[in-house]
Amino acid sequence: MQRNTKRQLRVIDASFVALGPSGVAIRDRLKHLTPDDEKVLRLVGEHLGRLASLDLKDRCADGLDHSTDTWAARKQGLTAESSSRWAGSITKATHDQWALSRRCQLAHIQGLEAGVRTLMHRLSLPLGEKGTKKAAGGYRSKSEWFQKTRRLHVLEHRLDAARAEREAGVVHVVRGGRKLLGNRHNLQAAQLTETEWRQRWEAERWFLAADGESGKRFGNETIRVTPDGEVSIKLPAPLAGLANARHGRYVLASRVGFAHRAAEWADRIDANRAVAYRIHLDVVRERWYLTASWQRPVIQTIPLEAARARGMVGVDTNIDHFAAYRLDVHGNPAGDPMRFPYDLTGSADHRDAQIRHAITQVLHWAKRCGVAAIAIEDLDFTAEKTREKHGRRKRFRQLISGIPTAKLKARLISMAAEQGLSIVAVDPAYTTQWGGQHWQKPLATPRRKMTRHDAAGIAIGRRALGHPIRRRTAPPPHHQSDGVGHRTVQAEPGTRGREETRPPVTERAHDARARAGNTGTRETSRTSKTVRDVRSDQAWVQSSLLIT
Repeated sequence: MQRNTKRQLRVIDASFVALGPSGVAIRDRLKHLTPDDEKVLRLVGEHLGRLASLDLKDRCADGLDHSTDTWAARKQGLTAESSSRWAGSITKATHDQWALSRRCQLAHIQGLEAGVRTLMHRLSLPLGEKGTKKAAGGYRSKSEWFQKTRRLHVLEHRLDAARAEREAGVVHVVRGGRKLLGNRHNLQAAQLTETEWRQRWEAERWFLAADGESGKRFGNETIRVTPDGEVSIKLPAPLAGLANARHGRYVLASRVGFAHRAAEWADRIDANRAVAYRIHLDVVRERWYLTASWQRPVIQTIPLEAARARGMVGVDTNIDHFAAYRLDVHGNPAGDPMRFPYDLTGSADHRDAQIRHAITQVLHWAKRCGVAAIAIEDLDFTAEKTREKHGRRKRFRQLISGIPTAKLKARLISMAAEQGLSIVAVDPAYTTQWGGQHWQKPLATPRRKMTRHDAAGIAIGRRALGHPIRRRTAPPPHHQSDGVGHRTVQAEPGTRGREETRPPVTERAHDARARAGNTGTRETSRTSKTVRDVRSDQAWVQSSLLIT
């Protein structure tokens, strides 16, 4: 009995236009601060940071018993040591941090559950059984099987503990960052001295942030920035004696001038619309910065048909570069592949700068191409990073872990909106595989080097445009000529007569036998099976009879 080995392909999700950004943040440096200014900022940051730590402790102690009454009680206690607006900013930041920890806790539980399921499945299989595309196979040896049973018990214990903590409303939060806390026990590896670490730790735990308030003067009463760049801070009650202006305010000697979105920021403060401010110290550079942020309505995206009207730029995301290709409206690749490299090693600031620089290059090139949208894969490797699923494939795990999916989405959508470009997200299924199969070799020339990533960019763009990825399509109905319109297949550039009708069977002898269904003899293989060739043969016979 013949075995059916045909693999079932998963359903491809429909492409969609991603929503635009809903928030804005700009930053400027506080230059020419006097020693008194820095002293006041440090004292205010330390005092409010202590209050924020105590409030976070109380919120974590409340757990799931939190209510509006407990919130009001905490805010009332903070108001006596600061002000009502500072207390509101601290409690709101506390709730946001607690909610973020809850979401991370849920993601951790889901990851543990996926690992336990994979281990139980693989342990139930015989040793050495091969896996499939959807599920891994059995383990290779008894030793590996035994080690995985021990790991299963470890993961089950962690899962039970995490579930119990979630049901009890317990979260683990570190003000200042868990990474910086871990560096305290590895100062040599972090290349820090104890004094340098202490400075960074204290600066990260300061609190100098105030939420905006619509209807108030310049959109913020706590940290106020006037149109001419003057910065003033409402001092907490215990530090009111340091004020150098009326109503317990301290005016900094430095003035700010935002170079980016200055007009939009000025329009908001002139209309007294809410603007949130945050002051922080970069300990490494010894510089103070002021960040302004505000919300705005979500940018309405254009319809998918409008995004496809001028073609598309397909972008394939990789661990060290973007591979982009321009396609016209009909899905035909135009020009040469473009590659935009970036380096994701080093510090977080360096990685972020590399991504922003590469995205800027992609957007500028897309603008020069004249397209209205950029197509990217809707990547989400959350379920694919499990150690149990790809245990031996360390390079593959490093590959999918190194691709900056979340940060890339946020950056690309935000920066594309400023350039007037839309982002079309497509299903990433089979893009690299089918792109390399159908587009890599046909487009490669001695002067054009095509990689699988370049071909994947074409596949992504064609899927966003609504075209199939495969190059060849079915012939027109009725007959094999162009009687019902121009053919939709795409022949290679070197194909003879690719803009004309199909040649007769005799000129395609390499596949005539299979299509004609003959026995392979010379006489039968010469007989044409197309209507066009039969007519031409009849005309040739009639002319021969007339001549004779």
